[in-house]
Amino acid sequence: MDMLAGMKFGGSELVGLILAVSFAAGLNVYATVATLGLLANAGLLDLPTGLHLITSWWVIAASGILFAVEFFADKIPAFDLFWNALHTFVRIPVAALIAYGATAQLSPEKQLLATLAGGAIALAAHGGKAAARVAVTPSPEPASNFVLSAGEDTLAVFLTWLATRHPITAGTIVVVFLVVIVVVMRWVVRAVKNLFRGAENELAPSKRRM
Repeated sequence: MDMLAGMKFGGSELVGLILAVSFAAGLNVYATVATLGLLANAGLLDLPTGLHLITSWWVIAASGILFAVEFFADKIPAFDLFWNALHTFVRIPVAALIAYGATAQLSPEKQLLATLAGGAIALAAHGGKAAARVAVTPSPEPASNFVLSAGEDTLAVFLTWLATRHPITAGTIVVVFLVVIVVVMRWVVRAVKNLFRGAENELAPSKRRM
């Protein structure tokens, strides 16, 4: 379970690492992969065999270029909704693959569980990000979009770095974020249901008169 040179990760540390990196990938997969690769090449992170591909400078360069593209594309109101919808098919699978590679030393059952968990956590982060964009995009000024996107990029890099130094702390932060996302999503679903219920009640009298 060696993830850092000179440090051994137990079960809780590995769980924290997967939680944080998967969540970060759900926010910005290119920043997450590039950060992991740079940390590994700087000798600050000893990636397991299953993730050695991330240390390739070709992968780091490609991730860096795509991160630069996303940095601008993700800050354009309306277009960011299309961009994030498209990346549903990128962020979640890559997060699952990272979790799979990070747990290559575990039993197949545990590795499969970690893979599913990594994908699910990335889906939650991605869904929360998409919901926030839907809420912010209609605002008349572009500053809110830019600030929100920049915050997500920064959080993705920070969580990835923190996961390699203090995985339990990073994992705890992610758990808090996941709870907030679940609560907010439930509130949004309830609000939408109430909206449709109110619309149905208003339409019902007119239908009866007809």
